[in-house]
Amino acid sequence: MPHKMTLTGSATGPLREYDRYVAFDMREKGSPSAPKGLKKSTFISYTVFVAKKAFNKTGLTKKSIMHEKILVQGEPTLDIPIDECPGEIGIICFQITVLPNKNDKEANESRDKKEAKQEASKAQQEVSATKQKEKQDPVSQPIAKVEKQDAETVQPEVKKTPVQEQKAAPQKKQQPIQPKGTKDVVTFDDIIVPEAFLKTRPNPVKTEEVIEFVKRTGHLDKPLTIEKETKVLKDGYRRYIVAKTMKMDNVPVVYDDQK
Repeated sequence: MPHKMTLTGSATGPLREYDRYVAFDMREKGSPSAPKGLKKSTFISYTVFVAKKAFNKTGLTKKSIMHEKILVQGEPTLDIPIDECPGEIGIICFQITVLPNKNDKEANESRDKKEAKQEASKAQQEVSATKQKEKQDPVSQPIAKVEKQDAETVQPEVKKTPVQEQKAAPQKKQQPIQPKGTKDVVTFDDIIVPEAFLKTRPNPVKTEEVIEFVKRTGHLDKPLTIEKETKVLKDGYRRYIVAKTMKMDNVPVVYDDQK
């Protein structure tokens, strides 16, 4: 099985055009620590090679590629001439995706905060209206209190059911949260992505929406669909990219024959 590599970031050098492909350089930091006795790495430089047809679909230009945040998926190569590959590692790109920029992210966060404030304000208005209604009808309050005391005296066993439900509630919260329809949870690295998916580009806006959902809830909105025996991805490539971006160790799945 060929090595799979994923890079995120912006180009660190100008775009270079060739006959049927383009190339640009990227850089990623090394691990902040290394095993005892080994020298810590600082950064690794890469030269990414992308087919012109796939690159043109991204909408990137020679100027924008230096500022846009991109996600590259591919495999390493040693067959590119050294004068075309100044990076320490050459990457044959199978999939390149433009990730939403920081301004879009801040706009979404601002919208979420605004909606939360509106919901809180609505709840406060409902509480105020309830209190106002109780003030307008003070006679019914003592009667309701007496009826409640009588019910507690005559039927003390009625309280047992709510208490049991309260004790059971924390146990439900301890269960791991997964999206509706999940049949199993598998290790992310075990999933195999077909080349047909790698040649597509999920909608960046919808991809960011799923990323924001994961940040709010801690899990994907839907499970991935895979083959049970081979672990080959059949559906949910956008969520696969989100899980990769969010560095999720395990992902929820449904098997192809269970859909």
